[in-house]
Amino acid sequence: MDNYEYTELLKNVSLKMHNITGVVEPEKIEARLLEIETLENTQDFWNDAANAAKIQKEKTQLQRKLEKYSIANSAVQDAAELYEMAKEEEDSESLEALYEDAPKLEQQIRDMEIEVLLSGETDANNAILSIHPGAGGTESQDWAQMLLRMYKRWAERRGYKVEVLDYQVGDEAGIKDVSILIKGENAYGYLKVENGIHRLVRISPFDSNAKRHTSFASVMVSPEIDDDINIEVEDKDIRIDTYRSSGAGGQHVNKTESAIRITHIATGVVVQCQNDRSQHKNKATAMKMLKSRLYELELEEQKAKESGVTKSEIGWGHQIRSYVMQPYQQVKDTRSNEAYSNVSAILDGDIDKMIEGVLIAQNRQ
Repeated sequence: MDNYEYTELLKNVSLKMHNITGVVEPEKIEARLLEIETLENTQDFWNDAANAAKIQKEKTQLQRKLEKYSIANSAVQDAAELYEMAKEEEDSESLEALYEDAPKLEQQIRDMEIEVLLSGETDANNAILSIHPGAGGTESQDWAQMLLRMYKRWAERRGYKVEVLDYQVGDEAGIKDVSILIKGENAYGYLKVENGIHRLVRISPFDSNAKRHTSFASVMVSPEIDDDINIEVEDKDIRIDTYRSSGAGGQHVNKTESAIRITHIATGVVVQCQNDRSQHKNKATAMKMLKSRLYELELEEQKAKESGVTKSEIGWGHQIRSYVMQPYQQVKDTRSNEAYSNVSAILDGDIDKMIEGVLIAQNRQ
């Protein structure tokens, strides 16, 4: 890197930081934090535990955002000042150090860009992620299990917790259906771009003739909603069925009808939960899943009206991303139009760059 390249880099990151400042509005965050501090010192604030918890959560999120913003902003300002000083003094050693730190500076600003993009009403929430194999039996069921592993490994990399809500074992291999709860800050904000059809092309391990197969699976992601978002579901709107748990493991499997399936009659949305021995707890979790799914469905319908695009079946021509393992190695996302060659790493959960690429691409549209 030379002086010209570094000057252009500084111009680019400074412009991005200026735009980020306009969105983050640090002065407003500081003012709100002062308001919260005043509230915390009032006599009645802690008497309302639910409201206090809500405001404490807001405070934590605001503090974290302000801290990240301050670090990124200082990094840009410090780099610009050090660069001017090093040029004036012809300090080649300092210039070389700045050039070496350039990728780190760019990454800091990229991280802040993503932080700004994850500022939607439910972006900070936990995520309920469901995977459904498409037509194709064992092939697609195995692909669904591969996707499940990918998301679980991604969650582990980020320090998120994963709770299995429903797990339906495949006939020969893979899974027929799975729903998991991913707990962590901004889990939904990141994973919402995974909503859609995922396509796999590979030499099938189930084909004795070693032919290339194409498999599909759909991924649905909903925010785990809290009491702040009111979704009305009346008893007359749903049908509740009980059945014996069929997931792998657990002493209660196939012994008691503790598993719950809820069907929302008007929309056809079906949710299932069998992760607890208690039918009552499974029902409560399934209701939360249903409300989250209905909330996500409402968002999808709003987006469809704006874009004129409707939800499609799980099959050809509708995928958001293709994972090709044969005859070449590539993962390509149709929204960002970016391609990646590290297929094995991606299937092992290294999907942050793909997700961020889609978030940035969608923001530019």
